[in-house]
Amino acid sequence: MAVPAAIATDYSTIRVTPTTGGIGAEIEDVDLRELTDELVCDLKQAWLDYKVLFFRNQQLTKKQHISYGQALGELEIHPFTPNDDTHPELIVLHSTPDRFFAAQTWHSDVTFRKCPPLGSILYGRIIPQWGGDTCFANMELAYELLPDHIKQQVEDLNAVHSMAKTFALRMSESERESAFEKYPDQLHPVVRTHPETGRKSLYVNINFTMRFEGQTEEESAKLLEILYEQAKKPELQCRFHWAPGSIAQWDNRCSQHYAVPDYEGSERRVERVTLVGDKPF
Repeated sequence: MAVPAAIATDYSTIRVTPTTGGIGAEIEDVDLRELTDELVCDLKQAWLDYKVLFFRNQQLTKKQHISYGQALGELEIHPFTPNDDTHPELIVLHSTPDRFFAAQTWHSDVTFRKCPPLGSILYGRIIPQWGGDTCFANMELAYELLPDHIKQQVEDLNAVHSMAKTFALRMSESERESAFEKYPDQLHPVVRTHPETGRKSLYVNINFTMRFEGQTEEESAKLLEILYEQAKKPELQCRFHWAPGSIAQWDNRCSQHYAVPDYEGSERRVERVTLVGDKPF
């Protein structure tokens, strides 16, 4: 099955260049410090059209980064990831030669919550000379490219999402108990409907999906592995090469991402604001 290139909308304030035929677009000649209602409207539509937006040469202070996020929606504070000392809305992802960090699995963010995030805006402050790219996958195409018999299997399934495989592993027993009381496992549909476009996407990921409702982890494993593999198809991906002042902005409801861990020994600091989402259906 051929992958269709994205169909461009007519935008009045931005110039849009698709990154690949599968996902993503670069927004050119925009200064995110100078927002207007018309510009924000165009950016929201482009975000829906392409799922991931990229910007270059943005010189944002932390407050300006937050302000841009607030122009798109309400911001949330991550329950576990380190936040900026003076701006709790900002997640700080900072790798140094002594402490390496990369989210090197295909995933959607924080799907163990009842209302996972709508999306995120990641800003590059310190970028290594090479490496540290981020890859993105279109999970609507991931669903569309499934064989028909697999689509039929998953159409009405729900899956259990949990922090047990990720954040909980870093906690003490008492911390885990408290965390699970506040953030118990959640059931989400395996095939999610986008609340703004109505399009269907595959909504399982290896970081947080545990099993299908009514099945054990062992019974779920074979089909889940088939679904996880969909994100790895190159025809539904793009890869973003960072520079200082670059931004990647992804719709967490219909995409997955993967941080390439090829810059160990270098410093990399990126900062993220995240928008409040709604309950998947």
